[in-house]
Amino acid sequence: MAVRAQVIVRGIVQGVGFRPFVYRLAQEHRLAGWVLNSTQGVVIEIEGERDRIDRFLTQLTTGPPPQALIERVETSFLPPMGYSSFVIEASREGNEFVLISPDICICADCLRELRDPQDRRYAYPFINCTNCGPRFTIISDIPYDRPKTTMRVFTMCSRCDDEYHDPGDRRFHAQPNACPACGPQVELVGNGDRLWEGTSGLEAIDTARRLLAEGAIVAVKGLGGFHLACDATNPRVVATLRERKRRIDKPFAVMSLDVETLGRYCQVSEGEAQLLEAPARPIVLLRRRPDSPIAREVAPGNNYTGVMLPYTPLHYVLLEGAGRNGAEFPPALVMTSGNFSEEPIATDNEEAMERLGQLADYFLLHNRDIHVRCDDSVTRLVRGREAIVRRSRGYAPFPVRLNLELEEVLACGAELKNTFCLTKGTYAFLSQHIGDMENYETYESYRSAIEHFRRLFRVEPRAVAHDLHPDYLATRYAFELAEAEGLRKIGVQHHHAHVVSCMAENGVTDEVIGVAFDGTGYGADGRIWGGEFLLADYSRFRRLAHFKYVPLPGGEAAIRRPYRMAVSHLLSAFGEQALDLPLELWSRVHPAELALIRRMTEAGVNCPLTSSCGRLFDAVSALLGVRGVANYEGQAAIELEMLAAEGVDEAYDWDRSSAHPMVIDPAPLLRGVVSDMMRGVDTRVISAKFHNTIAVIIAAVTAAAREGTGVGKVALSGGVFQNVYLLERTLGELERRGFETLTHHQAPANDGGIALGQAVIASARVTRKGS
Repeated sequence: MAVRAQVIVRGIVQGVGFRPFVYRLAQEHRLAGWVLNSTQGVVIEIEGERDRIDRFLTQLTTGPPPQALIERVETSFLPPMGYSSFVIEASREGNEFVLISPDICICADCLRELRDPQDRRYAYPFINCTNCGPRFTIISDIPYDRPKTTMRVFTMCSRCDDEYHDPGDRRFHAQPNACPACGPQVELVGNGDRLWEGTSGLEAIDTARRLLAEGAIVAVKGLGGFHLACDATNPRVVATLRERKRRIDKPFAVMSLDVETLGRYCQVSEGEAQLLEAPARPIVLLRRRPDSPIAREVAPGNNYTGVMLPYTPLHYVLLEGAGRNGAEFPPALVMTSGNFSEEPIATDNEEAMERLGQLADYFLLHNRDIHVRCDDSVTRLVRGREAIVRRSRGYAPFPVRLNLELEEVLACGAELKNTFCLTKGTYAFLSQHIGDMENYETYESYRSAIEHFRRLFRVEPRAVAHDLHPDYLATRYAFELAEAEGLRKIGVQHHHAHVVSCMAENGVTDEVIGVAFDGTGYGADGRIWGGEFLLADYSRFRRLAHFKYVPLPGGEAAIRRPYRMAVSHLLSAFGEQALDLPLELWSRVHPAELALIRRMTEAGVNCPLTSSCGRLFDAVSALLGVRGVANYEGQAAIELEMLAAEGVDEAYDWDRSSAHPMVIDPAPLLRGVVSDMMRGVDTRVISAKFHNTIAVIIAAVTAAAREGTGVGKVALSGGVFQNVYLLERTLGELERRGFETLTHHQAPANDGGIALGQAVIASARVTRKGS
């Protein structure tokens, strides 16, 4: 007896070949009906014998397309309609939302065709199919159909159109489908004049290869913006790029053709190879080999190199060539974001040529527009699990799935490494990396991205969450939006948000002892926090302990000049006797500036107090002569970590008060460091002992907190925990004491994960107020 089933499939099921898959499945089981995209997801009606429908439904969930992610399947049975065939119907619009696929690296089938001289898409830089290609960065709205993408301006030729409508073809309903005859094209431009242009773009790409091999800097348009590319083995050209970009020391990423090639200059484990080759194709931080041919200028003072594999067909043609240019080509290219430092990545051709004209010698352009700006993601492997450093291309806009229903809220994020977060149902839509909110261009990019997410995911927030710092641009935006739309404003303490971000992604809803260590966060008492132990749940927190407050001489100036923090901590640990210590530090600080620092700390003028653990790392780094002036955020601490010797188990003394909250005094630690320096102990050993001491402090303070609270879960969050030496040491100390530990894997531990915590806290407070 014939029956009809209506099926709604929710998840990442648009833009991944799901409708063609359903069509073929229906044909295989001789079922009639239809399938379409809607703002609910993929909607199916099938009609036929019940046993055939049951087999269809089983295969629907057990064998979907490789990039699909089914969240839920809803099935209801209805009287038959008498369908005679199975068809793909036009999409339907509505007020619901669907999950959007991130951009997907080129698949094996397309790569094989790209390399085949007999294929009509040989070396075509925009080859794609339902299993790969651009998604998030080209979508303007849902449902996902070509007219709602930047591919709408390209009319398919008859051959592409035949593929698009052929159920047996893997390009069946592939929205970005194109070929050299009808799709986007590349061109090479230099000095404001068009130099090379070809139907297939091979001449342009081959010329770009030659120029790169000769030492040129080429701006290359990618999926989510421009890269600045150059020979990563050429110290001179890398130094030139640094000078032009005004990026003195911050590491560049590099791209190599395959794992075998990058294995020549980095150590690659099996797990790291899997990360590199995953569909997201992130930048992965790998330990540099001592004999690496990569120029030291790529990542000065760092034992790690950020590496990635090609993820677009254009990248493959650029790195492999197309048999037309036999010149020797570098084993790795620097591929860094196409911008001046701290500006948003360039996306538009004219904008790029104007903004990047002083940076690049040539521009490898194409005419497929980028709708959404999206930087490369950065990640690494820690204890066999992924730890995301920057969550962007390949990950966004896929949501963090939570184990509770959330109110619809907008969380505006932090000032540095900004992301925002929108919540709906059980989903937290954490945005792509926006960057540091320090200029108008980034702020405008931020506003535009929020509007796009709200439209895509049909979110109408009831409240807007923001950091407590009143001067952050993200906070100001929250206040403006709340006033314009009549929304409730919810201020969230920075370190509470860190801890809840870690809790939420781990599915923990009960209280934890949160350890939030970072550089800067506005405290509930108006001071600068950053070395915090909190008893926290989703709606509230209590401060259990913190590092002793010390002056931050000159405020922001002390962050840029870590030697100021060294002076501050030495004065705190030794008093005026610190100035009589035979330290090289005193020769590196101008006497007039030293006198100014002393006057500021004594009078408390322009000298806010901070409990920051990040600033303690800065102080020790500067004291040891590792890094006295920082050219990028976290540099002093990173370079101190790079020095830490293996196999050292010793630690320094430290002190704590019996007050509540407990105050951790690092003065004995500083005195131990100075004593070791005077005895001529190797700086690498001192660095290791310092790191070990911080891990011991965390374990001892959390053990004391457990005695007082009965809580045995510890969440570690904040940028300090991107320090792998410290993180692994801390986890070992906590596990030996029987704690259950929570760390970040889906959201960054740094401020890029703050918005997730803000959103969950705001939702909890809205729910509590409404109950």
